[in-house]
Amino acid sequence: MALLAKDIEELIRESFPTAQITVSGDDGVHFAAQVIDESFRGQNRVQQQRAVMKALKGKMDGPNGELHALALTTKAPE
Repeated sequence: MALLAKDIEELIRESFPTAQITVSGDDGVHFAAQVIDESFRGQNRVQQQRAVMKALKGKMDGPNGELHALALTTKAPE
């Protein structure tokens, strides 16, 4: 089953309920997401992105993952 941008946003929102989240992509497997959340303050980019990947609950795991590619931008609010 192909994922929709709203599905990815909902998964991320479960872990980051107050974040500003924007997800785009329309082919069902390639997406871009921007997640801006206060919890990222003081974390480096790798830590931030790992937290978001964890929120995706395995949707990108291995060759059988539902989500093939996600261009991810994370940061704390300015």
